[in-house]
Amino acid sequence: MIHVETSFCPDVERRCLDIEHDEKNNLPICHAFAHGQQCRAAERPIDFCIDRYEYPNEKGAHPVWMLDWYEAQATCEAGGKRLCWSSEWTAACEGPDQTPFPYGWERNHDACNIDNFYIDPRKPGPRAQFFFYSKDKDVALKELSRLDESVQSGSMESCQSGFGVYDLTGNVDEWVVSDEPPREKSKWAGLKGGAWGHVRSQCRPMTFSHEPEFYYYFVGFRCCRDALGAPPWTPSPQAIPAPSVEPHDFAPTAIVAEGAPGPSKTKFSRTGKRE
Repeated sequence: MIHVETSFCPDVERRCLDIEHDEKNNLPICHAFAHGQQCRAAERPIDFCIDRYEYPNEKGAHPVWMLDWYEAQATCEAGGKRLCWSSEWTAACEGPDQTPFPYGWERNHDACNIDNFYIDPRKPGPRAQFFFYSKDKDVALKELSRLDESVQSGSMESCQSGFGVYDLTGNVDEWVVSDEPPREKSKWAGLKGGAWGHVRSQCRPMTFSHEPEFYYYFVGFRCCRDALGAPPWTPSPQAIPAPSVEPHDFAPTAIVAEGAPGPSKTKFSRTGKRE
């Protein structure tokens, strides 16, 4: 794990110099920020430990997929850890220089595994579930492998924060515990970092559109824990602790994707065309 001891701004203001509105996902995507920022709330010291890599926290491993929030939390607990608060995740991503991307101030799809063209999932019929949800493990793995545009954890040296934490933006979305008041659908859960597609892929944004029971082919996680001798981090009065789960390893074996295509050879451009 990486020990992160830094100052965290709970409410930061940055000026976007180059913004794109992604119509498909209805998202504003900032491609470049002005250097410098204003903290609109008092900065606080934050001290914790975070996995260097996406779970299973091994360089060169395939990141875990298809676990919901409860299973991710239980798996972290089985190793004496827990899911990260979103503020911990953000602090690790922004690094000591508090940049909006782990690698700096401008969005770069060559630095991290982002902006790939998604491969359309398949299902046996219009009202059926996708094949990757199949109870037949062989059927599910075949489809998961066909869709897999991830890279091995830690394989992109450029995709690390100033603290040396890898793949925080892109590759797979990561479950966290939200710092914000509970929401009707996502409750205390959130997803950070974005996956390998064309999404915001910044340190600050978080997705609240999925319930904790949600699991998907590009959703993973990493674990955190309190630093030895440091007080437990409490992000805000509005945040609620994650519910208790029974420790259990829901990812006991390494994932081996069979013939996965990996990142697309072309990347999403501002016009939606391949480049």
